[in-house]
Amino acid sequence: MSTTGIAKVEFRDASPDDAVAACHVLTESISRLCVADHRNNPVILSAWLANKTPEIVAAWATQQGNSLLLAIEADAVLAVGSVTDAGEITLNYVAPDARFRGVSRALLRALEARAVERGNSRCNLTSTETAHRFYQSAGYIDEGAPQGKFGTNSGYPMSKEIVAES
Repeated sequence: MSTTGIAKVEFRDASPDDAVAACHVLTESISRLCVADHRNNPVILSAWLANKTPEIVAAWATQQGNSLLLAIEADAVLAVGSVTDAGEITLNYVAPDARFRGVSRALLRALEARAVERGNSRCNLTSTETAHRFYQSAGYIDEGAPQGKFGTNSGYPMSKEIVAES
C-alpha cells in the first residue's frame, strides 16, 4: 500500500472482495461524469457498462498480466484504475464525489509506476472525450484519430513516455 499527499488516500491492488465497491465507482463515474461521451443515450451507456459487473471486475482483480488498483479513503473506494503488464492503461475512473480532488491524477501516477515496475518505458491508453484534456495535461499525446467506442465519437488513442522516479 502506498499513500499520497491527498488526505489519507491509499492506493492498493484490488482483490475480488472489492468488486462490488469498484463496480459501483465504475458505473457511477461512467453514468454521471462521462455524459459528453454517452450523451445519456441508453444504448451507448448499456454497451459501455456491459462488462462492469461484480463478477467481471472480480476476475480483473486476479487476471494475469493486469493490475487493478484502487484509491481508498476511510475504507471507501474513490477511484479504480487498471494497467496491463504491457503498459496499457485500460481503466481510470473516479467516484463523482471525489472528482477534482487530485485522486485520478494520483491514481494515474500509480498506474504509470506499476507500468515502469513491469519494464515499460511508455504507457498507452484510449481516452474518453471527458478525460481527453486531463490526459493531455498529464503529458499524454494523441496517437491518431478518435476511434468511436460503444457508439461514441470519442476514443482518443494516446501515449506517454514514462520513466522510473529516482
